[in-house]
Amino acid sequence: MSSPAEELAPEGQPSPLTGLRPALPGEALHSRVARTLRGAILEGTLPAGTRLPGHRSLAARLGVSRNTLVDALAQLEAEGYVQASARSGTRVAVPGAPPAPAAAPPLPLSAWATRALAGHVPDAGGGYAVDFRVGQPVPDLYPAGAWAQALVRRARQATAPPPDPHAELGPLDTRRALAAYLNAERGARVTPDMVMLTGGTQASLDALARVFLEEGRVAAIEDPTYPGARAALGATGATLCPVPVDAGGLDPAALPARATLLYLTPGAQYPTTVALPAARQGEVVAWARRTGAFVLEDDYAADLHHGARPPAALQGLAPERVVLLGTFSKSLAPVTRSGYLVAPEPVIRVLAGTRPLTDRAPATLDALALADVLASGAYARHLRRARQSIRHRHEVLLAALAARLPTWPVTPARAGLHVHVTLPPGLSEEEVVAVAAHAGVALTPAAPLAQGPRPPAVLLAFAHLPPERLREGVARLAQAFSPSPQWEESGGSPT
Repeated sequence: MSSPAEELAPEGQPSPLTGLRPALPGEALHSRVARTLRGAILEGTLPAGTRLPGHRSLAARLGVSRNTLVDALAQLEAEGYVQASARSGTRVAVPGAPPAPAAAPPLPLSAWATRALAGHVPDAGGGYAVDFRVGQPVPDLYPAGAWAQALVRRARQATAPPPDPHAELGPLDTRRALAAYLNAERGARVTPDMVMLTGGTQASLDALARVFLEEGRVAAIEDPTYPGARAALGATGATLCPVPVDAGGLDPAALPARATLLYLTPGAQYPTTVALPAARQGEVVAWARRTGAFVLEDDYAADLHHGARPPAALQGLAPERVVLLGTFSKSLAPVTRSGYLVAPEPVIRVLAGTRPLTDRAPATLDALALADVLASGAYARHLRRARQSIRHRHEVLLAALAARLPTWPVTPARAGLHVHVTLPPGLSEEEVVAVAAHAGVALTPAAPLAQGPRPPAVLLAFAHLPPERLREGVARLAQAFSPSPQWEESGGSPT
């Protein structure tokens, strides 16, 4: 007969096991029983040497069938938590873990992780009648039919893909289709061997930053700029040199005397949307050749231009110094995760050599589907429809702002999915965003995108909203900021 210390619970005391732990999604019942017993063992509730009750008794305590309990105990025995014998029954075989400290120790984060997390501000979320915040998907412009057909067709052919000596770069079919598209539509100078497929612009930036930047090196960035670029380049420990942006885009005269990389959005500067003139493009190229820096040209908005044709890519002027970054996450859909970079051969060779340390190769099925969508003309047809819709929504937003908020200067966007609105004197970004939210309208403040002082401004994304919602959003803003007695008493500050 076992001593009380060896029993599941001493006589007269309640059993430490009176039920199962809450179920996890998709968890089988025997796995839930095993997790309950395993947790009790590890926490010390069932010390080493404790003899468990008979199968029927323990199954009844846990509210399960005997067969379910037997399956759970077999799993625990295979893992080494219990031992079963015909003479002494089933006993706990391992000691519990030592008690946890009162406070968990801090995570041993690397310097890279600490820098990457610095300054991250989570979205506050919330429900809004009209959401103008940037980064919104545009689901009604997604060519679902053409994309689905390409995926199905390529999936059927994917049973035995031929060996590819350049697998790190992505399928050759896709790189050929991309090179042809960029040469024809973007004025680029690209061969398939200069193309590497990625998961998107952020993945491209991360790969380039890890290869070229470290502490002691300098990366020049536009100011203001895309925060994802600042985060990726800054996480390496490199010194970031902000280069001011004015009405003509980045000011080449303010470029540093030395730098390893320059992040640039010449086609539609983010977030101001202005295009870099040809003269300034020439100055940037001359600077890059003189200093040996590589220019990272983010071509994020080229396929979503609002005019007859977009400006040619800067890469076409200096393919030996410019790395062209592109993505289809906006022109197709974020779920495709189809991005690319175009770089000179020495850069591509290094990126291909370092890629196996992270993700080996891009998503092949998506890449092959993209090749078909490009080569078949489906993408070009999709863009013609999307551009027409986006252009119309852009015009509706500009007209509504001019009519309802004429004192809010707007920079019309030549490309992309948002407009940049400078606030009138006396209004701060913080109060405008707060008052707009109270009126059911979400805006993106521009200040977090800049390091140097800038006039207060907000960004309004428009492509994801139908015309009637755009007009409603502007009307709500106009009503929230219309002059009133309370406005006058507060000195022009909305209450």
